[in-house]
Amino acid sequence: MVDRDPGLPFPPPRPERSRLVVAPPQDAPGYWAGAPSACLVDGTTYLAYRLRRPIGAGRGYAVVVARSQDGERFETLAVIDKDRMSAESLERPALVVTEDGAFRLYVSCATPGTKHWRVEVLEAADPAAFDPVRSNVVLPGSRLVGVKDPVIRHDGDKWHLWASCHPLADPDEADQMVTDYATSANGLEWVWQGTVLTGRPGRWDARGVRVSTVIPHEGRTVAFYDGRASAAENYEERTGVAVGQGYSVLVPQGEEPLGASPHAGGGLRYLDAVRVPGEGWRVYYEVTRADGAHELRTEFHPTLSQSAQSQPVSS
Repeated sequence: MVDRDPGLPFPPPRPERSRLVVAPPQDAPGYWAGAPSACLVDGTTYLAYRLRRPIGAGRGYAVVVARSQDGERFETLAVIDKDRMSAESLERPALVVTEDGAFRLYVSCATPGTKHWRVEVLEAADPAAFDPVRSNVVLPGSRLVGVKDPVIRHDGDKWHLWASCHPLADPDEADQMVTDYATSANGLEWVWQGTVLTGRPGRWDARGVRVSTVIPHEGRTVAFYDGRASAAENYEERTGVAVGQGYSVLVPQGEEPLGASPHAGGGLRYLDAVRVPGEGWRVYYEVTRADGAHELRTEFHPTLSQSAQSQPVSS
């Protein structure tokens, strides 16, 4: 695991210095709390995350939206049940705020009886008012590709999206993943621009890569991503970092993961980060425990100097 800092906006994730945010539904393998997406609005942290049971017992059964004044202790605002989304399972959501102050929740939904995934969006003035009945499909995927786990950023007059894309032609190969990039004028109608991150043959991320957050930093684009070497490592991805210029191809850095759990499986994934102006970075991720369950944890990293502040990315 990488111990040096390869030009990151904050130090690599380390579970031993983190704090618990959400415990799993039960203390047993297959029970998870994680896949976080966070945003900061007027000093309040809003967090969306997924709850999961084992395969055969419900899988990703709910997405929760919560808020906090300190970034660690959250109160629940809304719970989106998979049945209300007509989904077999839910995966990582994306929570964002529009220029006019509306909240959007992009939800990854598994189409029942298939390996297919799609993304739907809910919008409300207040996160507590998210209504699944009023959701709309924004990333339908296709017969050949499943789309899920979006990362969404709004920059000026353009929206940017990175999503995990899975091949569906062979069901036994559907765990593979690459990250594709799309743009939009309104965050609802997207135009795909191509694949920007792929796994590296023979390395720890060979089987698949999934961008989990994208941060402009010191003139570059820094993307944290989940990776796995084989199908056997599905659900136990580790965190890596890739860099690029503007919104173009991302190049993986280093020969080893940036972060991993110390426990069997090694899963440390879905890392997201929120910049707290004038203070530092609040980081969230899902990590594997000793008992095989997954929990949602956070780290706070104070800003060390003005030179560590992020700079705008140019398209």
